[in-house]
Amino acid sequence: MLTAALVATACSSDSSSSSTSSSPSSAAPGGALVPLDPAAMDKLVDEMATEFREIGMMVLVRTPEGDYTKSWGTLGIGSTEAPTADTKVRIGSNTKTWTGTAIMQMVQEGKISVDDPVSKYRPDVPNGQNITIGQLLDMRSGLYNYTATLELNTALDTEPQKVWTPEQLLALAFANPPLAPPGTEYNYSNTNTVLLGLIAEELDGKPLAQIFQDRFFSKLGMTGTSFPANTDTSIPATYVNGYSYSGNVETLGEGKESLSPERLAAIEAGTVTPRTTTNDNPSWTWAAGQGISTANDLATWVKAIGKGDLLDEKTQKLRMDSVQPSDPEDPSGSSYGYGIAQMGPMYGHIGEMPGYNSFMGYDPVNDVTIVVWGNLAPTAEGFPPAAMVAKSLVPLIYAGPATDTGEDIDDAAEDTSGG
Repeated sequence: MLTAALVATACSSDSSSSSTSSSPSSAAPGGALVPLDPAAMDKLVDEMATEFREIGMMVLVRTPEGDYTKSWGTLGIGSTEAPTADTKVRIGSNTKTWTGTAIMQMVQEGKISVDDPVSKYRPDVPNGQNITIGQLLDMRSGLYNYTATLELNTALDTEPQKVWTPEQLLALAFANPPLAPPGTEYNYSNTNTVLLGLIAEELDGKPLAQIFQDRFFSKLGMTGTSFPANTDTSIPATYVNGYSYSGNVETLGEGKESLSPERLAAIEAGTVTPRTTTNDNPSWTWAAGQGISTANDLATWVKAIGKGDLLDEKTQKLRMDSVQPSDPEDPSGSSYGYGIAQMGPMYGHIGEMPGYNSFMGYDPVNDVTIVVWGNLAPTAEGFPPAAMVAKSLVPLIYAGPATDTGEDIDDAAEDTSGG
C-alpha cells in the first residue's frame, strides 16, 4: 500500500475520489521491519538520481532498525557543495499539512468546527453554505482547482516573478464551475487550502507566517523552516537550487506529463539544459505550497503530526478518523483526510512545484520516518523524483509486502504533481 500512495499528494491540478475510513494499525504492512542495508540503499539512490538527471538529492530514513542519511549530488549546477539534511528547499504541498494542522488546533480551541459551512467565514464562496470546513480539509468540497487554469499556467511560464494574492487565486477558481457537489467525491484542489489559510488568519488575527511560527516552528525547534512573504523569492542560506525541463502549459492536462520524444532526445544529447526555477515567485501556492524547510525539520514535523503531538487525543482521533480512500473503488489505496495524506502505513504528504519535489511520511505503528527531496522536478519524463525514490526504498525498510504501499505513493504523487 505504501508504494502507490506515496506518489499522489502535491500542489496539483489532478484529482480522484473517496470513501471509507482507515486507521494506522490496519494499514501497516504485514511483518516487521528489516535491518537497513546502507550499501543497497546507496545503490538505489545513486541509480535513480542519475536516471532522473537530478542535480542534488537528499534522503533521510529513521527506523528502530537504524537510521540512513544519503546526500547525493550538489546544491546546483556549477556547485561543488553537497546538500545536507539541513539544506533548505522549497517543499510545495507539504505546506498543506501546516495549514491543516493550524485549523485542527483552532477546532480544538473551539474557534471553528469542521461542520461549519465555509460561508460563515467566506460568504463569497460559490455554494459555500453547503460546503463544510471539513470538506475543505479533506479535498471533498468540489471547488475548482485554480492551478488547473490556463491563465495561471501561462503566467507561470511567461511571468515567473508575478506576485499573486490569495484573493486573485480564488478568483481564478470561482470563475470556473465546481467539479462535483460537496461531499460526493475527492478532488485534490489547492483552492481549498488557500481558503483555509485566509480563515486561519481571520481566526487568529495574525499573518499565516506568524501563525505557523508561533504554533509549530518555535515549539518544535524547526529553525530551518519558514513561510516567506508573497513578495519574497529568496531562500535562506544554505539552500539548494531548483531546475526543470518542463513548461507549465506544455504539461498541463492529463497524459501530457512527459515531454515530447524530440525534447527528450535533445535533453539526452545535452543540447537542451534545464531552466533554473530557484527564485520563481511561489506566491501562486500560498497556504497550499509556499513553505521552505529542511529534511531534518520535515522529519521532525511529519513525526509530530503522525503521533499527534500537536493535538489533544480527541482532536487527533477526529483527524485520523477523517482519512478516507481517494478512490472509493480502491479502498486499500491512498487516502486523504483533514490536511493529511495516508500512503500505506505512512501519514504525511508530497510536494511538487517547478524545480522541487519532496516526500515526507511517518508510520506511527512501526515508528518509521522517510523524507526525500530532489531538485529537478518533474523529471523530463514527468515523474516526481522524490516520491519515486521513497516508493523504491519501501522494500528495503519493511519485511512485509511493499507493492501496495508503493502504488499508494504513486497515487498520491499524481494528485500533487504541478504544485
